[in-house]
Amino acid sequence: MSFCKIALFILCSVYFMGVPGYAQDAEALPSAISFSAADRVLVLAPHPDDETIATGGVLQQALKAGAATRVCLFTNGENNEFAFIVYERRLVLKPKEFLRLGEVRRQESVDAMRVLGVRPEDIISLGYPDYGTMEIFLKYWGETKPFRSMLSRVNKVPYQEAVSPGAAYVGENILKDLEQVIAAFKPTKIFVSHPADVNRDHRALYLFMQVALWDLATQMGIAPPEVFPYIIHVAGWPLLRGYHPELQLSIPPGFDKKGIRWIEQPLDTSEIGKKFDAILEYPSQIKYAPRYLVTFARRNEIFGNFPAIVLPRQLASDTELSWTDLAIHASVKNRVKSAETEHFTQLAYARQGNYLVIRVVLKRVMDKDLGMSVSLMGYSRQTPYGQMPKISLIVGLNGFHVKDKKRTIASAEVIFLDKGKEMIFKVPLSLLGDPQYVFSCAKTAVYDLTLDETAWRVLELP
Repeated sequence: MSFCKIALFILCSVYFMGVPGYAQDAEALPSAISFSAADRVLVLAPHPDDETIATGGVLQQALKAGAATRVCLFTNGENNEFAFIVYERRLVLKPKEFLRLGEVRRQESVDAMRVLGVRPEDIISLGYPDYGTMEIFLKYWGETKPFRSMLSRVNKVPYQEAVSPGAAYVGENILKDLEQVIAAFKPTKIFVSHPADVNRDHRALYLFMQVALWDLATQMGIAPPEVFPYIIHVAGWPLLRGYHPELQLSIPPGFDKKGIRWIEQPLDTSEIGKKFDAILEYPSQIKYAPRYLVTFARRNEIFGNFPAIVLPRQLASDTELSWTDLAIHASVKNRVKSAETEHFTQLAYARQGNYLVIRVVLKRVMDKDLGMSVSLMGYSRQTPYGQMPKISLIVGLNGFHVKDKKRTIASAEVIFLDKGKEMIFKVPLSLLGDPQYVFSCAKTAVYDLTLDETAWRVLELP
């Protein structure tokens, strides 16, 4: 190990005993994921470095078993302005400089994967906009101007090594590229970012992947692989920060009783050490937060997926409906450190005849500054996803209105009942495109600042 790595090791190993929420060992979890030479393992990473900190161990184990492996980078991570200022030791202002730093981050990923044994030719880049993919998933489909990245100011894939250089920043292109990658490789196991992660690109990648898998199963008969979501960004997790190879990753606080099926993957000493060495290949990120990335080089990796929630058709009255409560807070404490910003006490769903019914219960009545919205994205096997409605139910200062992507639409079909802290929405399934599945998420916000946001969940409508 070089002198620099030894120095970083010492810096990262400062031991903060007594930190609230610290847990030395993970809860007893089912283990472990087994690999064989017949496996084809695909890691989907929202940004360069996620593939190493989340799956550096399982990649080594898959390669040892003789499994084929691929790593697919969703973005090049060019929008991390503060990390670049620290890395460059100067202000980074020009759009082209952000694209150059995106190239730097991609090369760091190549170098880290080489440490783990993944060949450069097995690393795929899509090159879509860092911190823009969720906006694309929600709003940029069909006949629309492409999304424009805030810092790089481009509206199409700018990287020549990407799958589709020059592809416009719209949902159809992201979906096409992901489907191309999955169809060509035919993975048996996919590791992907979690729909409850704080980071919006992490959440978006999971959603795009799920649509791609449904499409490929319907259109090409490709059997769905096993899917193992990994969680990275959760407020105050993991603890202790720094390199502690003697510790385990625990289930993040609040995520242990929410229907997530967690799996623990143990790592041996050699695998932990090699993962640590791979993490050090991301200097652009480590200089900004030297103790964060190495926190994930521990005795295990954890993966957990939400099951789809089946909503059977009910003919009961409103007072007799059986509700499924899916509220799980995903991002609030990372943005505003106050319990006052946790607004949801219930986010529940039911299917009443040809309506999807949503009940939202808040801790307090909304004031003039606070807004609340519910996103509903339907999937149908009969309709291309880009043509399906992307509905937002919005309650705020201007009352109640409904949007399909960026366009406000007539809301007479939607029944809205405001009972103060409790709100009921009855949405005709026809307005959602008569879907078999619905993605749903709710959030509260003050203007454009999100305060409380629930995890994305999949509702199945048999």
